[in-house]
Amino acid sequence: MKIAGLDIGTTGCKLTVFDSDGKYLGKAYRDYPASRTKSEHEIDVEMIMKGVLEVMKEMAGKYPDIAGIGVTSFGETFVLADENGTPLHHAMLYTDPRGAQECAELTEQIGGMNIASITGVKPHEMYSISKVMWMKRHKPELYQKAAHIFLMEDYVVYHLTGAAQIDYSLAARTMAFDITSLKWSDEIFEKAGIDVRLMSKTVPTGTTAGAVRKEIADRTGLAADTQIVSISHDQVAAAVGAGVFDSDQAVDGAGTVECITPVYDGLPELEVMYNGNYAVVPYVIPGKYVCYAFSYTGGALIQWCVDTLAKKEKELARERGISVNEMLEGKVEGQIEEPTGLLVLPHFAGAATPYMDTGSKGAIVGLSTDTSVSDIYRACMEGVVYEMLLNMEYLKDSGTCFRMLHATGGGARSEVWMQMKADMLNLPITALNTADAGTVGSAMLTGIAAGCFRDLKDAAEHMVEKKKVYEPDSKMHEKYREVYERYRKLYQAVRPLV
Repeated sequence: MKIAGLDIGTTGCKLTVFDSDGKYLGKAYRDYPASRTKSEHEIDVEMIMKGVLEVMKEMAGKYPDIAGIGVTSFGETFVLADENGTPLHHAMLYTDPRGAQECAELTEQIGGMNIASITGVKPHEMYSISKVMWMKRHKPELYQKAAHIFLMEDYVVYHLTGAAQIDYSLAARTMAFDITSLKWSDEIFEKAGIDVRLMSKTVPTGTTAGAVRKEIADRTGLAADTQIVSISHDQVAAAVGAGVFDSDQAVDGAGTVECITPVYDGLPELEVMYNGNYAVVPYVIPGKYVCYAFSYTGGALIQWCVDTLAKKEKELARERGISVNEMLEGKVEGQIEEPTGLLVLPHFAGAATPYMDTGSKGAIVGLSTDTSVSDIYRACMEGVVYEMLLNMEYLKDSGTCFRMLHATGGGARSEVWMQMKADMLNLPITALNTADAGTVGSAMLTGIAAGCFRDLKDAAEHMVEKKKVYEPDSKMHEKYREVYERYRKLYQAVRPLV
């Protein structure tokens, strides 16, 4: 018996297969295009479904005994569909600028803090409900035809099984889900003028939707009794896949985006979360919540530095048979290096929490003729972590109390960056032996639903592999702290100029 996790992203989907003990076997990936213009950011959900069926067929050809597939997806993006689930338009991505006026109108009616107290999110046009309002206002003929409003998780689950259900964590990305009563908010839908009956049924994270439809089994080669499981928003799946279930731990998602996800044993202080633009999301464990503290550019900033500045270093690294990252990190065993002293504001794609300022720009401050590409590379690493330290300090008033980070993603492979994070944040960091915690988390919950694992703890013992623990160095922490005191002033200094 095999279990699998299906991860639906904005640029592609992948299906990863594990055996019943949680051992990785293989994966299939398909990409699909998104369309972005100045006024519209859209994706063709039929292309997403095509990719899903292709990865399923590829993996079923190798592993015909897949017993269950868990579905996780990116958030906010929605599509109106008819009674057969056929999309009526291209889906509006969360970055789409449409919906700003509707969000403002909804906020004026209910009040920003009231919306946050219900939904766990500060009003913003990125969330689904504002864009659905835009669709009803500007394309009423499509809204009138709609029998469903789907996000990507429930869109795929519906097409695979015929069941219209969405898990709590993804429902929370609509800005219309009550995170305490765990149901759609009648007040918000009424004020928005949207029929709540169009929404999928809300279910706990990890709820089985049923077996694949016969048509799907015939097209993909999956067994007729293969169960489909509604997992979660991708960040929640990553927290599960990192083995973080209690408030004394948090996830450090060191991917393209840098994201720290702490766990709360109860509802956090909502006013603090509101002021810092943090989303409060129901977690897989009843009564617990998570939030997302993130920077739009984590690994993306490091990659920018390599691609833009390190062309010569790439050639030298090839000649030496090492990666350009290893060359730029310049790691020397046993050597405690000084902070670069440079200040990098990592807002190269705008500012995320706590500012949520899309107009903010990146900056590198403190350059001289002695500055090397390696210095800038390391300073970019530092800037990402300083931004996370700023978020951690902001979140202290919300009730966070984590004392350990579990690091996932490509950045967790860098020993230099992991030690730097431990020193700067003054926390031990456990690097996990997986770059894709979301897929692991999806498979863990699928394994529980399929009977492979007893519970989350059992699933984690099988599937969460710890690689190395990085302990903080107190002397280095003090040195970084001195630089951080300057970093705290950087956004306010730079923002008025750009």
